[in-house]
Amino acid sequence: MEAWPGLGTALRRGTLEFCVLALLENESRYGVELVTQLAEQTSLTTSEGTLYPLLSRLRRAGWVATTWQESPSGPPRRYYELTGQGKEALARFRSEWVTFRDAVDRIVGTEQT
Repeated sequence: MEAWPGLGTALRRGTLEFCVLALLENESRYGVELVTQLAEQTSLTTSEGTLYPLLSRLRRAGWVATTWQESPSGPPRRYYELTGQGKEALARFRSEWVTFRDAVDRIVGTEQT
C-alpha cells in the first residue's frame, strides 16, 4: 500500500509538462514518440490520453507549435516543437527546480553529500 495515496501522481502532474518541454528542446516529436521517450527515459510513464490534453494546453499557452508531416507508414502525424516562449518557460523551470529540489532534499534528509 502506498504510504501517501496519490503523492506520486501529484508529483508527476506537476513536472510532466516540463519533461515534455525538455524532450522537445532539441527536436520536434509526435505524440506517440513522446509517450515512448517518457517511458524509456523516466519513471513518468503516461498514456496518450494524458499526453494529448497536456500538449493542447502547452499549445494554447504558446509554449509549443505544431506542424503536420507525412508519415513513412500511415496517416500524417502532428509534430510538436518548442517555441521561444516554451524555451523561456523551460529555462525558468530549470532554475526554480534546482532551488526547490535542493530545499526539499535538505528538509527530508535526501541531500547528496
